[in-house]
Amino acid sequence: MTEQRTPTGTDTETPTYSVSVVVPAYNEAAHLYGNLETIWNHLSEAPYSWEIIVVDDGSQDGTGAEARRFAHNHASVRVLEHASNFGLGQSLQTAFRASQASIIVPFDADLSYAPEHIDRLVATITTTGAKVVGASPYMDGGSVSGVPRMREWLSRAANRLLRILSISHVTTVTGMVRAYDRIFISNLSLKSVDNQINAEIIYKTDLLRGKIVEIPADLVWTRDEEDTKRRRSNFSVIKTSLDFMFSGFIFRPFLFYVLPGTVLLALALYALGWAGYHVIVALGDQSGSLDARISGAAADAFTLSPHSFVIGGIALIFAFQLISLGLLSAQNKRYFEDLYFQGSWLSRRFSAEMGQPLPDSVRPTTKPDGDPS
Repeated sequence: MTEQRTPTGTDTETPTYSVSVVVPAYNEAAHLYGNLETIWNHLSEAPYSWEIIVVDDGSQDGTGAEARRFAHNHASVRVLEHASNFGLGQSLQTAFRASQASIIVPFDADLSYAPEHIDRLVATITTTGAKVVGASPYMDGGSVSGVPRMREWLSRAANRLLRILSISHVTTVTGMVRAYDRIFISNLSLKSVDNQINAEIIYKTDLLRGKIVEIPADLVWTRDEEDTKRRRSNFSVIKTSLDFMFSGFIFRPFLFYVLPGTVLLALALYALGWAGYHVIVALGDQSGSLDARISGAAADAFTLSPHSFVIGGIALIFAFQLISLGLLSAQNKRYFEDLYFQGSWLSRRFSAEMGQPLPDSVRPTTKPDGDPS
């Protein structure tokens, strides 16, 4: 990790914090070396100590070799490699465990955000005392340019939905470019191995009453035409939509059962209400005992519209089942939140009493001179 630097021409003391800039990479060989150099050159002027951690997530195009080549030629760069492709969540968790800095900043390998965002994220987390600071192109002051229309629309819609479901002020729930308090994020007990990790972090930070702050950011699609086509071909609208829906389910599982249950209940009441109305009307045409009259009226109404009875009955059964599952999911979510909060509190207390253990880390790439890169 580079030494702290004092800005030229000032007498300001250098910061006491350190920063790990984490760059997850999957099949980024064509652009990785140059983009890492842009980040490295920017950080070389930073007043704080820093390092770059590149996580090659099982790439098949030489990304790992490019990362190692860069680490060999530049100080304060480490390369961690997965044997196979696990997903963004696992890449971030690998870097979280390996970092020893006080602040961790995940950053896109394609430089969709300019490196200047790193300084703004770090400055915000150190001045606000937040546990998470996110870069948001969707808040006031942020901007998006060059992103394919379908991808931008889906991202905006998903983040708006997740913001509503989470009852949160966070405008970019799915964003990766953030600054984290390392001790906090290391004790968050994350499970996601894919893109859902970003929403999971927001959810669990809210559970622990951690402070979340956002800063406006400028998201610029930096890919050339050929690479943009490749990204579009790899971008599955269905898969991405399902990922967003699952993230929403994490925040409010109750609504995913109760809303369709309520719709089915309304349908059932309409159909059975229609059937009941016609039974009452048909009673006037019946004779005999009350039981016989009711049976005859029901038979006449069924003959007139049998689907009302069938659809109404089936819809009523499913409506009660879904609403019941919604109530159970709300109860289970409450139990989970209480247990998670208590478990996290006990973990922090144990760490404070026993001393913070060193985190497990993936073996870093080694430079030819024998020193870890």
